[in-house]
Amino acid sequence: MFAARSLLYFRKISLTSPVKNSKRLVLRRETHSVPQALRSTKPKSNRKEPIYFVDSKQVQVIGGKGGDGCISFLQLWCNERAGPDGGDGGNGGHVIFQTSTDVRNFNHVLSKIRGLPGENGRGEHCHGKNAQHTIVKVPVGTVVRNRGGQIVGDLSEVNIMFVAARGGVGEYGPEGEDISYILELRTMADIGFIGQPNAGKSTLLNAITRAKPKIAPYAFTTLRPYVGMVQYDDFTQLAIADLPGLIRDSHLNKGLGIQFLKHAERCKVLLIVLDASLDNPSLQYEQLMHELRKFSKNLAERPKIIVANKMDIPEAKNNFQDLQNELKVKVIPISAKTDANLSELLRVMREYYELYK
Repeated sequence: MFAARSLLYFRKISLTSPVKNSKRLVLRRETHSVPQALRSTKPKSNRKEPIYFVDSKQVQVIGGKGGDGCISFLQLWCNERAGPDGGDGGNGGHVIFQTSTDVRNFNHVLSKIRGLPGENGRGEHCHGKNAQHTIVKVPVGTVVRNRGGQIVGDLSEVNIMFVAARGGVGEYGPEGEDISYILELRTMADIGFIGQPNAGKSTLLNAITRAKPKIAPYAFTTLRPYVGMVQYDDFTQLAIADLPGLIRDSHLNKGLGIQFLKHAERCKVLLIVLDASLDNPSLQYEQLMHELRKFSKNLAERPKIIVANKMDIPEAKNNFQDLQNELKVKVIPISAKTDANLSELLRVMREYYELYK
């Protein structure tokens, strides 16, 4: 049974890697040069509220207050004025950012984070207990900036800690540090969808991942990034981001403007989604590239995959031929609605991931 399942999940395999079984020995066979994407048979959840991907967050961090010392005087049966015996307060807890592979964005991070206070002192020289530190999990690749925009922390490895605010020292009970930060993700996704409103980006993300972005027949349905995961049969996962639509003069902060383009900067590869059902789809491509160049030359020169969506519509076939002739680059025809040619797109996405990871 184990050997039979292995043939289903391991498609890119070597003849030198045997799978042992109690009854027989089965050799894995090389069938594909590129690992194939796995299509999950598990149904999606019925959750109606979408889960947003937060790649930038402004937070206020306050260290825990130090515990107050106790004013107390010792009274003995033989000496009512035996002297002070009050204990010092405990130290307040720090607030610490720690990188973890268990989180991928900042949607769980509160806008205001306060450390735990130290315990107050008591009589008979009993000192207060120090407070536990507050650990906030952040994704690997988090960049921490101060209010002036300067980078004060670059958390690029797993389990790296950054002390965001120190707690107050005990005894006199001072307040902890109160500091504001801007948390940013250096890389949001491996591949980001770029396209005009209603090009079918959300439908495509819904077709190839388990994400559930909002889909509707009007412009700017997507107002915040959605991220889904594509898993291949060698267990490699690609993070795919559906970004808000790009319109003319977005580099001048029209529409969703600069904020959208900042999302695109955090993607390693750009996937340009063109609506092949509209006349002159090459004009869509030129407008998109114009906005990218105006915002950042580095962003415009990033690796790109070009797809022509909505090929299930009759008018799209002629438009696709014109697009192919004018661009003179490879354009992948797909239909996110009917799943047409998505396997080819997933294969190309994996190739680009291996080249530019």
